[in-house]
Amino acid sequence: MIETKRPKMELLSGTFVEMLVDEGLTLLETQGIMVENAEALRLLGDAGAVVDLAAQRARLGRRMVEGCLASTPSSITLFDRSGEKAFAVGGDEVHFDPGSAAVTLLDHDTQEERKAMTADLVDFYKLVETLEHIHFQSTGLISSDVPAAVSDGYRLYLGLCLSSKPFVTGTFRVEGFRPMKDFLVAVRGGERELRLKPLAIFDACPSPPLKWSNLTAQSLLDAARAGIPSELISMGLTGATSPVTIAGTLVQHVAENLSGLTICQVAAKGAPVIFGGSPASFDMRKGTTPMGAVETMMIDSAYAQIGKFLKLPTHAYMGLSDAKVNDPQAGFETAMGAVLGALSGINVISGPGMLDFESSQSLEKLVIDDGICAMVYRLLAGIAQRDDPIALGLFEAFAPDMQFLSLPHTRQWYRKEHILAGLVDRDPYEAWVTAGRTSIVDKAHADVRRRLGKYEASPLADPVRKEMDKIMAAYARSQGVDRLPVSDF
Repeated sequence: MIETKRPKMELLSGTFVEMLVDEGLTLLETQGIMVENAEALRLLGDAGAVVDLAAQRARLGRRMVEGCLASTPSSITLFDRSGEKAFAVGGDEVHFDPGSAAVTLLDHDTQEERKAMTADLVDFYKLVETLEHIHFQSTGLISSDVPAAVSDGYRLYLGLCLSSKPFVTGTFRVEGFRPMKDFLVAVRGGERELRLKPLAIFDACPSPPLKWSNLTAQSLLDAARAGIPSELISMGLTGATSPVTIAGTLVQHVAENLSGLTICQVAAKGAPVIFGGSPASFDMRKGTTPMGAVETMMIDSAYAQIGKFLKLPTHAYMGLSDAKVNDPQAGFETAMGAVLGALSGINVISGPGMLDFESSQSLEKLVIDDGICAMVYRLLAGIAQRDDPIALGLFEAFAPDMQFLSLPHTRQWYRKEHILAGLVDRDPYEAWVTAGRTSIVDKAHADVRRRLGKYEASPLADPVRKEMDKIMAAYARSQGVDRLPVSDF
């Protein structure tokens, strides 16, 4: 049997990749990075960086960065809440998650964006739990009815109570990391157990160009020491906060990611790091950051190729749309990004469900996008040789009126060769009319309601849930928050 060939896309030649990495390393050595975190600066200096404390700048030598690269794992294994189901993050493995921290929800009934409430976040977690092809959860909505001082921790607390999937998350406050780590430790059963079986990824975003804030640098330090993977989210905007050319933006992207990786390694050698980002091709006419632009997708696919060259796990924001509602633009931008991201072998693809430049989530789009993800995984499975010879045996009884519907061979292979991709319409026109001319968005809305009605997830063990409640209550009190909107769910 011939081995199935996995389809793959690369935009850069090997020589071009080496040039981009070389310039990124040179940029770190000659210009360096700004680091607003005193401890991170000290650690970099102790490791050999040239540090200017007054300017909060560190120049990172090439050999220093290359040494940190050598100590960074080339793959990561995440585990679900039970610790039994494993997800490899590395090589060309592909996993989708909904993306983090949207500030609005598209309301299906009004077709308008509105601020999300905790009840919406509960529905979001429950829905993602039911979606087979979205492997990871994310703290994907900000609850407007929760004080900002505890919002980051509360989102993770709620999600861990409601979902068994691994999480992509992050903190907006330096004080927020500790309780979030404590939640993960409580679920896993200890700090050592969490280190051995990571349950979450923490996003950390440099401020372009070439700066790590006190918050994000501290997140890198804290996550590295806890053995929690840091996902580096460089966000250059072509012609605004990064060079206008795609190649120039890639040089900056390399420098920002490698600087973040270095901070992680000087904090804890061997710390897991994901080479990622959310850059965009800046639209000079509108002043917007189009994630659905083909140039944005080209940047993403190219830097992922660089990440693979560096033997690092990869991430990108793809499989999302700049559209404001679930319209044809939402469909083609999402599908195009999901396909290109998967063909690039990006390990963690954030974006399903997202609209309006990463700022809005849609439950209906999540359901539709799960079907897109199903098609992507079918594409990645490639074309297999099922029989030997391939087809000659099926034609031994050839006749002019021959058909294959009744053959055992058809029954044997149909469901393995062909998938039903979510809610796509394949009815004849007359059947579609008879069924009520329903659009995929309306079908998705009905499916959301159906899935939420059938939602089931194994609850946390009672002692774990009590410990989680205790941590959340203590964190809220420490931030002057007396009441949270959901006490039972």
